[in-house]
Amino acid sequence: MKIHELFDIKFTKKEIISFVGAGGKTTSVFKLAKELKNRNKKVLVTTSTAIYYPNEGDYDELIVNDSINIDRIKEGSITVIGREVSKENKLLGLSKQSIDEIYNLKVFDYILVEADGSKRKSIKSPADHEPVIPINTDKVVGVIGLDCIGKKINEENVHRPELFCNITNSKMEEMIDEDKIFKLIINEKGLFKDTSKECKKYVLLNKVECEERKKIASRIKELVIKSKFEVIGIIACSIINKNIVFKWSDKI
Repeated sequence: MKIHELFDIKFTKKEIISFVGAGGKTTSVFKLAKELKNRNKKVLVTTSTAIYYPNEGDYDELIVNDSINIDRIKEGSITVIGREVSKENKLLGLSKQSIDEIYNLKVFDYILVEADGSKRKSIKSPADHEPVIPINTDKVVGVIGLDCIGKKINEENVHRPELFCNITNSKMEEMIDEDKIFKLIINEKGLFKDTSKECKKYVLLNKVECEERKKIASRIKELVIKSKFEVIGIIACSIINKNIVFKWSDKI
């Protein structure tokens, strides 16, 4: 299965897709971008927070702190736009208003936004100022890396562990399990915080690379379905290996 199929991309309209959470956002964004490029689409990859400076092979055009030259945006290309490059070699993001202004230019077929920071952890809880989702976002993909299962809730394993404890009714140093992940997904201050009702929500359970994680992903899926939490799709996969374990879909 292609990654674009996971998010029900039909190639019939222009979209903004925002990625939140932790545990594979950047990898997911660029792999999806390459698939869309191969479909001869004009793809913009950007961030409303910050991402590590991309490799040259991941884009065709890189714009930092400059205006868009429409004539340089070609079909079948990936453009990366950022505000500036930090001392840590991170590409700092645009405001969500700026991303919406670019969307309104109708230059790009798809705008893929990394809308959340996670400091390379596999699971996180958002702070008050997170995530930063552009207004015109059509779909929000909430990412969780299931390599967090069985690890302790602390600064080493969880981005913002105190907030994670508050949301999941847990204590520091407790083990992360499927029930805690379920609570993170459905809590209004959790994975999909600040996602509008108009946005289609997808849960992406990433790094599902062994039988035990497959079973855990299935249990999380059943808990979410039973809760009747409004979500369009639940996906278990290894994005880096492009290995899809399952996708559950509600009717669109």
